[in-house]
Amino acid sequence: MKNLLTIIAITGITAATAQAKDIMSALEECGQFKTLVTAVKAAGLSKTLESKGNYTVFAPNDHAFSRLPKGTVENLLKPENKQQLKSILTFHVLGEARTSCSLQSGELETVNGAHLAVKKWGHYVLLNNNHTRVREADVKFDNGVVHVIDRVMLPPKPKTEFTSTSTKNKPADIVDTAVAAGNFKTLAAALKAAGLVDTLKGKGPFTVFAPTDEAFSELPKGTVESLLKPENKDKLIKILTYHVVAGKVESKDIEPGKVETVANEKVKLKLKDGQVFINKSNVIKADINTANGVIHVIDKVLLPKNRTQKTSAK
Repeated sequence: MKNLLTIIAITGITAATAQAKDIMSALEECGQFKTLVTAVKAAGLSKTLESKGNYTVFAPNDHAFSRLPKGTVENLLKPENKQQLKSILTFHVLGEARTSCSLQSGELETVNGAHLAVKKWGHYVLLNNNHTRVREADVKFDNGVVHVIDRVMLPPKPKTEFTSTSTKNKPADIVDTAVAAGNFKTLAAALKAAGLVDTLKGKGPFTVFAPTDEAFSELPKGTVESLLKPENKDKLIKILTYHVVAGKVESKDIEPGKVETVANEKVKLKLKDGQVFINKSNVIKADINTANGVIHVIDKVLLPKNRTQKTSAK
């Protein structure tokens, strides 16, 4: 009981709010979940959180909503975006009450139908591929339990299975695996322009830190188009080989420090709260095993430090 009162004091859920019988009433009375309450009502979900049941709600507070890009909340609250809003909110709800002690590393199916990744790291509970942290846990009500989180979680896009493009029994190599995934089109085009396809289809093994199409889109406008030009082939090779480490290094074998890449330059690996970082990029999906190595998906393109000039559109 003492721990619960401490949690209540920290989160702003007052002793009076703690007496609320249902989750919806508690959120309304608290005062730090105004945006969440507005969103729940706009999505037509308030009666659900007032009703009898056994729910777990990972509740983003107003500060968490304020971290979304400008205009996102206002756009989601529009009537025409009701289904999208509902999809996001139900991704924060489990159909059963789960205390923090009962949560284990793995995946949980949400009311949305999508699976939510959970990682226990010491006394921390990390969610959604370690991007979200449970700040305060286990505030209990008659119809479930609330865990306060520091970010709004977006449901994952439908998963694309990594399959071989050849025979059923033969695992795909790094290039075929990336092509089959569908979200590495820019990387595939870059490998082709750099003449590295045959290399990464070779025996290996290799470890590839693979930027997604979204990662490439975050580069300055015109950068990718410039790098794909024949006259910039050497620069492109340098950048792409900076994403490759000789040998197969799975996430369990990663240790903090600097590692030599095929580009003859070192990248810096760091571990923090269970998350792997390479330079300033996050590993958002690890250990995609292939016939000739392993792929770790990253959210930013890695750029070698000693490039003589910044590559951009001319």
